[in-house]
Amino acid sequence: MSSRPRRLLAVALVALSALTAGCGTLGQEAEAAASGRPILRIGLPTGVTSFANADILVAQQKGFLSDYGVAAEIQNFRSGVSVVQAVAEGQLDVGASSIEPVVNAVAGGGDVVIIGSFSDRLAVSAVTPKDVFTPSDLRGRPLGVQEVGAFREVMTRLVLQQGGLTPNDVQYVPVDAQSYTAALVDGRIQSAILQTEQAVAAAHSYGNLHVLANLADIVPNYHYGTFFVSRSWLEANRETASRLLTALTKAHRFMYSNKDETVRIVADATGFDDSIIAESYDILLTQRQVFPLNTGLDPDRIRSTVESMGQLGILKGDPPPVDRLIDTGPATDAIKQLGERAGARR
Repeated sequence: MSSRPRRLLAVALVALSALTAGCGTLGQEAEAAASGRPILRIGLPTGVTSFANADILVAQQKGFLSDYGVAAEIQNFRSGVSVVQAVAEGQLDVGASSIEPVVNAVAGGGDVVIIGSFSDRLAVSAVTPKDVFTPSDLRGRPLGVQEVGAFREVMTRLVLQQGGLTPNDVQYVPVDAQSYTAALVDGRIQSAILQTEQAVAAAHSYGNLHVLANLADIVPNYHYGTFFVSRSWLEANRETASRLLTALTKAHRFMYSNKDETVRIVADATGFDDSIIAESYDILLTQRQVFPLNTGLDPDRIRSTVESMGQLGILKGDPPPVDRLIDTGPATDAIKQLGERAGARR
């Protein structure tokens, strides 16, 4: 069996297991239990791990979590909304999500707070048939979204704005998160927001598709991915949170300096061939630098993102002040431990 079918089979099994249980390594959990290290239940916002949130797997596989006395049981969820709910209900210790569900949870009085970032810049693109030359060409066409107000629908609105359009000028078609490319190919939809590796693979496999726009170019100040916890959990586990953020920051720094090994780990996690992940690496790390080398928590960027949510009409309540939305303590402790990368953005 070639490497790609093996990886796709592995990813399918991971996605299936995510419906019922976590995917932490039993050996690591047993070792952690024996050593007394805490086993953190960490939720990711996609059914199959994407490149943008694969840093936790790099931290795990390179031993950075273990180095800082942390073990992780990693679970994949359908969306960031599901992860926020799981953290709020105490089913997870740490959640990973795009920022919108976390902001809305805080705006609604929820007991969650952002402590770090897996990717502080957008890592997604709008993919369309090649006869769509500009966003204004999307008028009247069917566009794929998961649900109104979810991350990909928000990104779709931003693309439409570039063409002077609103959701009223197009047709929204509900599509499952793992079915966007298939829906583009069979013509059910004519635009989808895809992760970078999905967009690269689609453009290579189907000659009629292309990247219409990179969202990081449309909204360069938009904050993307967050790690968050409940305030009550943070109050009882602040030292553990600091050690987790130290391991994750070390993973980010490793990824920039070790392309081949990063590609291997991410290819296994996502199910894409090494060549697709290598091309995606060049976009995400070499060109866009989406993984923060320091804290990844820029108050101005986060404030700007909350303002954008208000302008898009997806903010559910009054905008929460940044100092209630984020707690920089654990990430700041991590940088004190590792040293700040001079000249690097947050």
